Amino acid sequence: MIAIVGAGAAGLATAIFAVRRGARGPIVAFDGAARLGAKILVSGGARCNVTNRVVTERDFAGGSPSVVRGILRAFPAEKAVSFFREIGVPLHEEADGKLFPDTNRARTVLDALLAEARRCGVDLRAGQRVHRVARDGQGFRLETTRGEVAAERVVLATGGLSLPKTGSDGGGYQTAVALGHSLVPRTPALVPLVLEGDFHTGLAGVSHEAELVVRVEGRRPVVRRGSLLWTHFGASGPVVLDASRFWHRAREEGRQVRVSASLLPGRSFPEIEHGLLAQAAANPQAQVRGALADWLPASVAAAVPGRLGVSADTRLGRLTREDRRRLIRGLLDWPLPVTASRGYDYAEVTAGGVPLAEIVPGTMASRRCPGLYLVGEILDVDGRIGGFNFQWAWSTGWVAAGALVRVVGSRPGEG
Repeated sequence: MIAIVGAGAAGLATAIFAVRRGARGPIVAFDGAARLGAKILVSGGARCNVTNRVVTERDFAGGSPSVVRGILRAFPAEKAVSFFREIGVPLHEEADGKLFPDTNRARTVLDALLAEARRCGVDLRAGQRVHRVARDGQGFRLETTRGEVAAERVVLATGGLSLPKTGSDGGGYQTAVALGHSLVPRTPALVPLVLEGDFHTGLAGVSHEAELVVRVEGRRPVVRRGSLLWTHFGASGPVVLDASRFWHRAREEGRQVRVSASLLPGRSFPEIEHGLLAQAAANPQAQVRGALADWLPASVAAAVPGRLGVSADTRLGRLTREDRRRLIRGLLDWPLPVTASRGYDYAEVTAGGVPLAEIVPGTMASRRCPGLYLVGEILDVDGRIGGFNFQWAWSTGWVAAGALVRVVGSRPGEG
């Protein structure tokens, strides 16, 4: 028997791909949740961002980029699109290459995966939690809530710690450690950030394009660009979520870290100054807030100047050179005083986990425990927002499935 511990995206993919590629013998997927796929259902605003049009190792952090590249190439985004089309889930492209089901419903994705798993003969055991996995001769013994079972091979697809309400409690990490693995310290990733002060509170619900820079002591600055959403607690939106893992990792490593934002991404100091001077020449009675509102939401344009010691009501014709330049510097390097994040309850993924160096990249097999395979979020790899973490689930599942076919055996004429 092949036992798959965890029947989320990575676990279901592994089970389905193993059967479709010709694996012989029973495949059983265990999951402690009574209803499978809760994380799939809440992903992408309940629409499930299945993958992205272009996926490369540069979209991920954590493990070795060359290893990530090899795994992604084994089952690239194009194959994921074809697979979902085959099981009745055509995808369409949206902004930034994001691919969603045509129904715009995550339920469509989950139902199709579960239906395909059942069609393939996968034994889905919802509500049967695996408490312990131990070596037993050449195989394994699994202690579950419904008794013990024996397995020839085990796949850990237990996910991480993100969104614990969906059933992610990190239990798989303890299993991996018990079987000989180490862990890279884990932190939330793709998570909103909590800011000090009150600048953000009056802007809650306002979004605009921004470029965030995360400056970590001893490291190269990390730059991300996208939509920033001001909230009552701080900041969210795609660009903040993408930057959050770098803030968390710096704090975990005890490094000094500073986060700032260009509120006018893509514009240089001379360009902004030229624009303000041109507006002042054309209409010297115009107010600073009005000039900035040509580039920013009106509420942000009104709030920024005062924080820099410049009245938003100042007439452009009376704006001094010193005030103008202080205003521009603030727009290009606006401090985001991060004090914390919203934690695992709001994180879309976990950074850290089992090091990639402890698995065989071409098979996802453990280097520490023969017969064990690891796929998905349990590994020290996390992608940016946009469907990349689901693609990691599909790709690692495909690689592991191929190895299971070769090791456990295949049906004649299949492979």
